[in-house]
Amino acid sequence: MIGAEGLTLLEAASQGDEEAYEAVLAQNSGLIWSIVRRYTGRGVDTDDLYQLACLGFLKAVRGFDPAYGTQFSTYAVPKIAGEIRRFLRDDGPLKVSRSLRERATAAYAVRDMLAGQLGREPTISEIAAHLGVGPEEIAAAETAAAAPASLQAEAGDNGLTLESLLGADGMEDQILERMTLKDAIYTLPEKEKSVILLRFYKGLTQDRAARVMGISQVQVSRLERRAISRLRQQFEKDL
Repeated sequence: MIGAEGLTLLEAASQGDEEAYEAVLAQNSGLIWSIVRRYTGRGVDTDDLYQLACLGFLKAVRGFDPAYGTQFSTYAVPKIAGEIRRFLRDDGPLKVSRSLRERATAAYAVRDMLAGQLGREPTISEIAAHLGVGPEEIAAAETAAAAPASLQAEAGDNGLTLESLLGADGMEDQILERMTLKDAIYTLPEKEKSVILLRFYKGLTQDRAARVMGISQVQVSRLERRAISRLRQQFEKDL
């Protein structure tokens, strides 16, 4: 049975205390991974399954009541497994070809190599030129191979999150039940996709993202606004 200290942590976590939630998550990491392992080998990356499991775990934390007369783990297991099963049943994995994954791996290696040689973050065009492909192909490969983005991932300059920019306060569960954010980003035009990738996956400032893409900060700002608008419209349509 969960002790008094554990109940206190759970209560704090359910009320939005991030430190308490991280503590509860750490305490239950073994349970979460044991469920994730049940669903490996079904065409979904392990990291993606873990993200889904954590979403189910968060729902369990928010919904658990000691008055239920059951252990937290007993309550959490079907929540975690249900989140993964729902994704596998309703949405299925985003199909990323082997060639895209291989290109993304090569791009990451070249990025690190060029950064060491140049003493700065290489531009997408420089990486593409080194690999002999177009910049759009590099952006598409990196976005497809990236882990699903959290609505609460912060940009690198002002701490803005996709959740706040999309006006998704209180809607994260609904959104992620229907689609992963990566799926939506993957439908964006290439330059807008690149901006979102750099800003919210990589955590770069607009200025740094502009240098990587070889365009101005003003252009990055415009592309970001257009991308956020498209994502918001997509979410409003799907909810």
